[in-house]
Amino acid sequence: MPRAASDNRRTLGIGSGRIGDSSAGPSFERKLAAKAVSRRKRPELAPGAERVVYFWMAAEALESLIGLRDELSDDEQLIQQAVRRFVRERYLPRAGKLFADEAFPRDLIPELAALGVLGASIHGHGCAGMSPVQYGLVLQELEYGDSGLRSFVSVQGSLAMYAISAFGDEAQKERFLPRMARGEAIGCFGLTEPDSGSDPASMKTHARPDGSDYVLSGTKMWITNAPFADVAVVWAKVEGGAESISGFLVERGMKGFETPRIEGKMSLRASETGEIVLDECRVPKENLLLGKRGLGAPLRCLNEARFGIAWGALGAAKACFDAALSYTGERVQFGVPISDKQLVQAELVHMASEIAKGDLLAYHFGRMKQKQGKLLPEQVSLCKRNNVAVALDCARRSRALLGANGILLEYPAIRHLLNLESVYTYEGTHEIHTLVLGKALTGRSAF
Repeated sequence: MPRAASDNRRTLGIGSGRIGDSSAGPSFERKLAAKAVSRRKRPELAPGAERVVYFWMAAEALESLIGLRDELSDDEQLIQQAVRRFVRERYLPRAGKLFADEAFPRDLIPELAALGVLGASIHGHGCAGMSPVQYGLVLQELEYGDSGLRSFVSVQGSLAMYAISAFGDEAQKERFLPRMARGEAIGCFGLTEPDSGSDPASMKTHARPDGSDYVLSGTKMWITNAPFADVAVVWAKVEGGAESISGFLVERGMKGFETPRIEGKMSLRASETGEIVLDECRVPKENLLLGKRGLGAPLRCLNEARFGIAWGALGAAKACFDAALSYTGERVQFGVPISDKQLVQAELVHMASEIAKGDLLAYHFGRMKQKQGKLLPEQVSLCKRNNVAVALDCARRSRALLGANGILLEYPAIRHLLNLESVYTYEGTHEIHTLVLGKALTGRSAF
């Protein structure tokens, strides 16, 4: 490897070898010896460049402790490394500014497409056809950067593209999926409404047939990617109850279709969120998803997305842990690094233990899905509920360990903490997943 490239990889916290090689960074066993080495200087930044805090060996220490990389295939490790490099080189240097500016980096969409992560779990139609574990690793690395970055990929692939793949006809698949995989068309998923969140069956959006069209009216809320989406998968009742819920492909430019942006969010600020407003919007019948009717169709899409969130949230947790481990090893009080103190070590150990358990849970269900082709909704609820709660707790502990610096965007903790407050709620709230699991265990519904 050329020296310049090697130096750059080290600067970004990426080892000189592929993940799994002995040269990829210090092992957990070598961590104590590594601490004795004098601290390396941070790279000099050009005038006006964004300030970024780099974390050197924390990620390697945690990965080696968990020991999961040895269970990954060569292809899985290569995919993980490629996305990790992209996040560290292309996203993290501007993560704080994107959050502050409430901006999504649309210029990175072609690079995400080139990595094959848009609709990555879909087979055919120009999609990568990744396994559940491969896709989970992708989302975890993306959310190490920011939940908004992972949300964009999740909505594009696990919700919008998956709905078309699962319930669309061949013409719809050929028309939309290749362009969406290339990032040339962006999708969003319209289910949640102002008065219909945890109870989607109560949605008010409706569609009525009128000649060769359907006429849609209603409002969807909190829709990721909506402000710049080219196609929205909109769920509406077709002159009936929940059993009549159907999916429609509403395209940009159709009369009566608007997607105003939601401004002023203090969470997921690097994700573009909006409404979908349908005012007597005419949609041709060939844009109806005929594969499945009823609430089960959108819930099946959500199951795909929730599985990915269970992986992704741990990426945010690991970013917070890495920041805390690095910072406490450098922050000197009372003449010693604060990581010498028992209370600080107890916090770090708690975070590492919970992340390790979450990693194993995601990996277990990933392999199960890979083998069986699907998971029970309750299994996905277990994984999403646990891992997002773990990530939120780690973000809070990391913020505290960083002290006053923990509220600066120069460090990742506060950004992840605010983002995870949304992840805790969307794609099924923590409480709803609790009730799903309670019913599965007792056989009694508490909804």
